[in-house]
Amino acid sequence: MNINDKINFGKYQWRVLDIKDNAALIITDKIIEQRSYHNKYVEITWAESSLREYLNNEFYNTFSKEEQERIIPVTNKNPDNPWYETKGGEDTEDKIFIPSLEELACKYFGDSSSLLYNPGKNQRYWYERKDPNNEKRIALDKEKNFWWYWIRTPGRNSRKAVYVFPDGNIGIHGNHIKIGNVADGFCAGGVRPLMWISLN
Repeated sequence: MNINDKINFGKYQWRVLDIKDNAALIITDKIIEQRSYHNKYVEITWAESSLREYLNNEFYNTFSKEEQERIIPVTNKNPDNPWYETKGGEDTEDKIFIPSLEELACKYFGDSSSLLYNPGKNQRYWYERKDPNNEKRIALDKEKNFWWYWIRTPGRNSRKAVYVFPDGNIGIHGNHIKIGNVADGFCAGGVRPLMWISLN
């Protein structure tokens, strides 16, 4: 197994982002579903979000016992939003999660740290500057349509969460955490889960 390889695990195809100590960090190759970040429109962090609760319980339980035994719980740091200083909240113990802003902008999809940490004086939205790594962050949904998906970092306030535009740009200002469900005729954000799995 190598970084950028595609593998099958559970019901989904995943892409390998990192390998260390006989473990691999994997992310779903596509957006697997659309959900709100939280089930109420309130101030929230990743630690208390209903999306985190769903991924670590209902979604986790879709894997077989053997697959669950390979999923490695990790402690995730949840940094503040670097542009708006919105608090990212406490560290979390996650079996399954979504990427942080730093993981997505600086680590696993190319290094865009110069754009992240040096915004223009009046810059409020990432898409005002061209980023050569945008293409690496693009994801399709199950119907092969371009769609946007959630990042666990808060946006310009705690009622918003950062997200990735369909063209790969980052909405660092954030989108509303509660924006309805697809069944209700609204456009919920895409979900691309990550997890560490044992290679033993």
